[in-house]
Amino acid sequence: MKKILFLLLSIAPYFLFAQSKEDLIKEIKANPTQIETIKLIQRVGGYDPNYKEMEALFKTLDKTVRKSNEGKIFQRYLKSLSNVTIGKKAPGITQFDLEGNPYGLQDLKGKYVLIDFWASWCPPCRAENPNLVAAYSEFKDQNFEILGVSFDKDLDSWKKAIADDNLTWKHISDLQYWNNGAAIPYGIKAIPQNVLVDPNGIIIGRNLHGDNLKKKLKEVL
Repeated sequence: MKKILFLLLSIAPYFLFAQSKEDLIKEIKANPTQIETIKLIQRVGGYDPNYKEMEALFKTLDKTVRKSNEGKIFQRYLKSLSNVTIGKKAPGITQFDLEGNPYGLQDLKGKYVLIDFWASWCPPCRAENPNLVAAYSEFKDQNFEILGVSFDKDLDSWKKAIADDNLTWKHISDLQYWNNGAAIPYGIKAIPQNVLVDPNGIIIGRNLHGDNLKKKLKEVL
């Protein structure tokens, strides 16, 4: 995908300036005593963060920065990322479906499930939806399901987007916007993102879009 929506309000100003990953790392290593350097590490992670790389950079920071409130929050974020790597058990998710009934990942146990984090207000998410519709149409009869987890805050907008984009799989949300209950355990700071789990709930893929998603599904199904 060429377009990814970043709504990281705390670091949004930094995205106004193009800066290579190499330059970011140099700046991080040159400023180990500055709390703002934590935001640079977040930028190194980008859309599909590698927690090991970010953790290694975080450890280069001064102890006073690592022990600060900002540092402790970032450490919790890194912990969340480490818990949703390939091979790990996917954290449970239970929220409300369109009818207001609780529904969760555990209700799809025994199936391959793509957990899709999205929102009606997210243009890149909406642009990706036709690819998901195509994949679902091709594989839904092969023990494959999609669980849409929305970062919406307005029920009507959420429902309308599902209908308009013909998203016929199961959808849940707590309508808490970026405070969605799944954001922390899955380390979600940008959407769209997705996680593919196997019938035992083990993560076997992350951020699979377009042809990459179809290729992975053909491989496992």
